[in-house]
Amino acid sequence: MKLDLATSVTLSAVLGGAAVLAVLNLGTSPSSAVHVPVFAVSLAGKYLCYAMLALALDLVWGYAGILSLGHAAFFALGGYAMGMYLMREIGTRGVYGNPVLPDFMVFLNWTKLPWYWHGFDRFLFASLMVVLVPGVLAAMFGWLAFRSRVTGVYLSIITQALTFALMLGFFRNNFGFGGNNGMTDFKDIVGFDLHSDATRAALLVITALFLAAAFLLARALVRSRFGKVLIAVRDTESRTRFLGYRPESYKLVVFVLSAVIAGIGGALYVPQVGIINPSEFLPANSIEAAIWVAVGGRGTLIGAILGAVLVNLGKTYFTSALPEFWLFALGGLFIAVTLFLPRGIVGSLGRPRRDTAPVPDPTPESKPVQEFVT
Repeated sequence: MKLDLATSVTLSAVLGGAAVLAVLNLGTSPSSAVHVPVFAVSLAGKYLCYAMLALALDLVWGYAGILSLGHAAFFALGGYAMGMYLMREIGTRGVYGNPVLPDFMVFLNWTKLPWYWHGFDRFLFASLMVVLVPGVLAAMFGWLAFRSRVTGVYLSIITQALTFALMLGFFRNNFGFGGNNGMTDFKDIVGFDLHSDATRAALLVITALFLAAAFLLARALVRSRFGKVLIAVRDTESRTRFLGYRPESYKLVVFVLSAVIAGIGGALYVPQVGIINPSEFLPANSIEAAIWVAVGGRGTLIGAILGAVLVNLGKTYFTSALPEFWLFALGGLFIAVTLFLPRGIVGSLGRPRRDTAPVPDPTPESKPVQEFVT
């Protein structure tokens, strides 16, 4: 597969940057001027997980016209699936020393492990659930929504309602996922100590590899015939349906794929951050993800990754130096991008390449039908 310059630069930045950080963390002395502390490695890993969420959202928003304000739900579900495995890995090393029940269940006087926790003592089963749970939820939700031809702001509202409903459920102690405290105090993953520098560096590199793979998969999809039809569905769905395509089927496929990518990002996020709780379902998190994509450039894929990293770098600075101004800065950034960079950073750099989806004109109905079938 031939890669263009922008794609090569993106992959080099993601993979090369992660490798350099890992080497500078493990291969240099803490007293060295070039040493990278472990907290910076974990922070970079978190940024790359957010980039996977942004990439997933750009796939449905930039190329299918589906503005999902609930994609954080898929990210959180993948995180919870991994968190359940990490809790089972603790075993007798927990505060209460119970070999089967996680500490929060012992504290809440649970007497036996719920049926939906069985199997999470095995990494392969947990990895399957990371993909399956967000994918099945997206398939069920998408089939109902797209079959009913719910579009536009109405679809955005019900996606936000979905993540809000899940948040309320996971906040309940009797739901079986730790309630408002969530899951934490993880010890190891597949036998490797989560608190060691080597494991942290390895997780960063693994996250970079998954992000690169997701990016290449999304790029191949949007450059294919499927992607061209998807853009046609985004621009003029009624005309595409008139030509004999089934827009709901295309939307459903890309929505499920997007949810799976977000779920994998959430699963990689949890061992690096060390906690998962219901706050990950907050609708504000999904709105922030939309801002990342808008800043970087909707319908560019590369812009989603860039926007996630840049905005979160700014968030890290503001929440440490000027915490009371962060929300004002975020709102101001979104307004500025909307007014002065409607195509985002990457979209404004020049004419989009073949894997870049053009932003639709205000009157897409004026386009000839032949454009969508070439």
